[in-house]
Formats: sequence, C-alpha cells, structure tokens
Amino acid sequence: MALISEYEEEESGTKPSSSAASSPPAQPSTFTATFDPSNPLGIVEKLFDFLAAESDYLSKDAAEKEIAAVVKAAKEKRKRKEEAAEREKAAAAAKAAESNKRLKEEEKEKKKKPEKEEVPNKGNGLDMDNYSWTQTLQEVTVLVPVPHGTKSRFVVCDIKKNHLKIGLKGQPPILEGELYKPIKVDDCYWSIEDQNTISVLLTKHDQMEWWKSLVKGGPEIDTQKVEPENSKLADLDPETRQTVEKMMFDQRQKQMGRPTSDEIQKQDILKKFMAEHPEMDFSRAKIN
Repeated sequence: MALISEYEEEESGTKPSSSAASSPPAQPSTFTATFDPSNPLGIVEKLFDFLAAESDYLSKDAAEKEIAAVVKAAKEKRKRKEEAAEREKAAAAAKAAESNKRLKEEEKEKKKKPEKEEVPNKGNGLDMDNYSWTQTLQEVTVLVPVPHGTKSRFVVCDIKKNHLKIGLKGQPPILEGELYKPIKVDDCYWSIEDQNTISVLLTKHDQMEWWKSLVKGGPEIDTQKVEPENSKLADLDPETRQTVEKMMFDQRQKQMGRPTSDEIQKQDILKKFMAEHPEMDFSRAKIN
C-alpha cells in the first residue's frame, strides 16, 4: 500500500485577494491507494484523479511537462541503480575468477614442486602410508599391503609405459599416477606375496638415472642421499662396475650443477691444448 500524506495545495504565480487572505489556510489532504503489481498504472490513475479532485494542478500549462520530467528522473535513477548493481556483480565475479585462478596456479605449482625433498629409505625410495617403493639404477619395486588372503583375481594392476594403477576390484585405486620416468612394460610384472602384499617390479627404460619420485607430483627424495649397496657393486665385473660408478658420479654432479666426467675430460683436453699453444688467442672462444 502506498501512502501520500500532507499534500498541500499551492498555486504559483497568483496573488491572493484580500478576501482569500482572510479565509483559513487549506488543510493537507490524505491520499490512500493499494498498489497492484499486475496493473501498475492503476495507482497512477488514482493519483491523477486525486489531484484533479483536490487541486487545479492538472489545469496548469506546465503540468504535463513537469510530470514527464518526474517520470524521466525516476527512470534515470532506476537505471543508475541497476548499472551500479551490475558493476558490483561483475566486480565480484572478476574477483572470484581471479581468486580461483590463483588457487589453481598455487595447487599446480605445489604438485609440480614438492615443498621439500625427503630422505630416501634403505631401498633408495620412500615409505608412504599405503604403499612403499624402492629402486636400483635398473628397477623400481612397489609394495602395496592388502588384506590377508587376497587372491590375484581380486587385484587390479595396470602397468603402462608412463602410468601405473594398483588396487582391488570394486574399490578406489590404492595407487595411481603418471610415472616419474618411462618403463619397459614387457619387462615388468606383479605378484602376491604372503597373501597380503602386492609386489610390482618395474624395469626402468633409462637405467642411468635415479628416480626422485614414483609418480609425478608425489613426494620426492633427495637423490644426493641415495646409497647403492656396495655388495651389489662388488658382484659386478670391473668394466660394468666402472660404468655404474661413472653413472653415479655424473648423476650427483648434475644434481649439484657441476660438470660430468665427460665434460671434465673435455675441459682438461682444452686446457692442455691452450697451454701447448700460447701463441693462439682464445679470448673470443666460446667454451661450453
């Protein structure tokens, strides 16, 4: 219900006569009407009927123009209010989008770069809550505990070149993700040990590098702290042992940003050549 009260009739541009001056002043009139949303013009028609009955305002030459100006001002006010609401809505949406983008980037960066490198376990891998893994330069072994008495027919073990999935049928995977490095699928296999552990053997494609993690985005180990078993090195023939030790040395050098054994050898040859030929100018030589 809309209520307009204290309406006082005024006449502009007329000077009251002596008889009008002596008459008592006009009393405010009360306008009462009910607004029906289905018929907005109804209350406007009633207001104009009220004005016509209570005053001679509508007989003024400027009445129509003044009323049109009031309607125009009301429309502009409503438009400004709607535009302000749209701007606030757009600003809120942009802020939410920026916040979501930042969170996704932080999450992506967090997965890409683990907060810290872990100390490897005795098998040069890591012990996780629901699985563990160990490695040599040639192989990676994954152990996944399962309920005692688990049969192989209940096991899900999907081994691909760059992906590994381990679990039990009808249940979410215990371990799934993209492998840290490619593997030789034909040389991989899995089995059930002691009826309570899934054992998976993965053969590395590149057998000259230690894995920092089992799957990408997972916790990483500090490969500088990897400790190969001396007994295994001792079992190798001299040529193979020399090759493995060279690979281990080069791996550590790369981790520390230092030259590998081949690069050191090349630098030594170049230094020797420069010493034997002092007459040559090597100031502009680019040495990688």
